Amino acid sequence: MTKNLWSSPRIVPALAYEDVPAAVEWLTRAFGFRERADARLTGQGFMLTWMELGEGLISLSTAGGHEVHSPKSVGKATQSVKVYVDDVDRHFAQAKAAGATIVSEPTDGFWGGRIYRAKDPEGHQWEFSQIGRDLAAPDWKLPPGLQRG
Repeated sequence: MTKNLWSSPRIVPALAYEDVPAAVEWLTRAFGFRERADARLTGQGFMLTWMELGEGLISLSTAGGHEVHSPKSVGKATQSVKVYVDDVDRHFAQAKAAGATIVSEPTDGFWGGRIYRAKDPEGHQWEFSQIGRDLAAPDWKLPPGLQRG
């Protein structure tokens, strides 16, 4: 007997939204996520779903469950999610065109990476990084005043 197993990375961030359907639509359009729509769960005032980007997976649920709240309801960021993408500049242009709140434009970091930061409509903070550019720690070009160890 063959089993269909749930495919999942080892870590799956869980984000709370006041309006999960709107978040699904926006994250798809702005950031390129894809919903696992066949696994969407809904109930009385509750929704839970999962979204993929490459091998990454996040879960989205209605705010308030398990004491997890949207930044929109608490008035400040509750975490930041880092996502690696194939082309950070192209991703930035897509997110900006879709109305993402840009926190920082694409820039090269001392660790060799290229990143930009954005917020979604409910205030979750996202950092997008170019895959395959981060250097090994001994090769970082540390700015003055910063040291490893």
